[in-house]
Amino acid sequence: MSGRGLCGLPDDIDKSIWVGGKAGKPYFIVQVGEVQNLYKTTKPSRKSSCSASTLLDLHGFTRDEALEKLDESLTAWVDTAMRGAYPFVVPAKIVCGCGNQVLSETVEKWIREHAQVANSPKGLF
Repeated sequence: MSGRGLCGLPDDIDKSIWVGGKAGKPYFIVQVGEVQNLYKTTKPSRKSSCSASTLLDLHGFTRDEALEKLDESLTAWVDTAMRGAYPFVVPAKIVCGCGNQVLSETVEKWIREHAQVANSPKGLF
């Protein structure tokens, strides 16, 4: 009986058939909220972990579906940040999953295009 490898794929799958099989980043930890404070946040807030309301799993989404879901989530995340305490920034986790890099690249580009979203500094969350 074969086991399961990375991303839950069976170990016995011929991975050589995946042309250009470079995997993207499986998830992104970002900060969302007041633009002026995104890059000033150097210490985790009291609620520094990503809650269910700030977790977005894009497994199985197409590129267009993912972009729509990201835009919907951004509105909720910013609202959550603004209802919180100074610095009005909350962490969010965007899960792209293992696989090809289409969703990963889509999320990276989306982060760069939205002023209210910034990659979280390493080790902060």
